[in-house]
Amino acid sequence: MDNEFDIFENEDFEYENEDNELTILSDKENERIDVYVSGMLEDMSRSSVQKLIADGNVTVNDKIIKSNYKIRLNDSIRIILPEPEVLDVAAENIPIDIVYEDDDLAVINKAQGMVVHPAPGHYSGTLVNGLMYHLKNLSSINGVMRPGIVHRLDMNTSGLMLVAKNDKSHNFLAKCLMEHSINRIYYALVEGNIKDDSGIIDVPLGRSEKDRKKRTVTYKNSKNAVTNFWVVERYKKFTLIKLKLETGRTHQIRVHMKYIGHPVVGDDVYGSKINKFGLRGQLLHSKSVGFVHPTTGEYMEFESNLPEYFQKVLRIIGGQ
Repeated sequence: MDNEFDIFENEDFEYENEDNELTILSDKENERIDVYVSGMLEDMSRSSVQKLIADGNVTVNDKIIKSNYKIRLNDSIRIILPEPEVLDVAAENIPIDIVYEDDDLAVINKAQGMVVHPAPGHYSGTLVNGLMYHLKNLSSINGVMRPGIVHRLDMNTSGLMLVAKNDKSHNFLAKCLMEHSINRIYYALVEGNIKDDSGIIDVPLGRSEKDRKKRTVTYKNSKNAVTNFWVVERYKKFTLIKLKLETGRTHQIRVHMKYIGHPVVGDDVYGSKINKFGLRGQLLHSKSVGFVHPTTGEYMEFESNLPEYFQKVLRIIGGQ
């Protein structure tokens, strides 16, 4: 981790530090402590600050507080920053399609079938294992199992995704995701012929009570989810569509398309169990991603081609 104390250039408050300990004399009144501290520690997300508070590493006037404590003018805020965890996930020389890379981030074209980060049953052979070998530096915000991962793609969803190489870039890109300012365009081939040329699917998603591994449309313990789609081309029994997400819920596109009666072709979880084209997963591809660069402020956009297995199916149904 870079020197956390170099970021304090505001002359309106006082601070002192020794090793990984920091003391701030607050210059605000009636603001939540987690909001205030995350504003000071620009390289740390609010959730990371809340964990510091929960672990007793943030005190006010030598007293342990909770995240909702409202600070007072001239409160003495003491922060202990733990040493960063050493990544214990093994770096592996796995082929990765790196579309773009600089000191702050990388754009990766993920292959279908690749798990993004280590999890039970998948501790090797993941994108993270490969990233640790090829990129070396990765942000630490998501911990030892998901370094650099700003957003995920399902194992059998292919295409472009962003990877952060330092915490500052990670925080910036995560904020952009929350504000919906990152343009993510997906292509999918779905079952049936969609009549409308475009549409918006705005229904909340949550865990299925029947199968906790699945998501479903529900108004119980759910989060809002919005998917926009446009028809690219119609076939006799299929439709090629372009989609743009306003939210990024787990399995969002796959569940939303099932909800409107047009599941993604090859999706054996939310769609047909019959594998018509000998596919290894759903025909869903993250085709383009556009974003403002965290350091330069420049808008950048990248686009990828549909994978060959996806194009092969389009050729087959196009000849029907």
